[in-house]
Amino acid sequence: MEQTFKTAAVDATKLKQRPNNKYLSDLYGLYKQATVGDNTSDRPGMFDIAGRAKWDAWILKKGLSKEEAMEAYVNLVKELKGIYGMD
Repeated sequence: MEQTFKTAAVDATKLKQRPNNKYLSDLYGLYKQATVGDNTSDRPGMFDIAGRAKWDAWILKKGLSKEEAMEAYVNLVKELKGIYGMD
């Protein structure tokens, strides 16, 4: 699964189009959960809008195991490749 995950991470950067914000949030949260684990950091301040969005995306994946997060990430990238195609 580890190699499949790494391949999916590379594939995610080769989509023909940038995914919408919902997909980007899901990709970010799943990637962080798979590579770091549960988010234990404090939420960024209210003026760090991008940081807060990333924190929120990651915290939503809290509790997923590394393997579950990797599998969900791989499946999401497969879905995005079907929607957006690859370069």
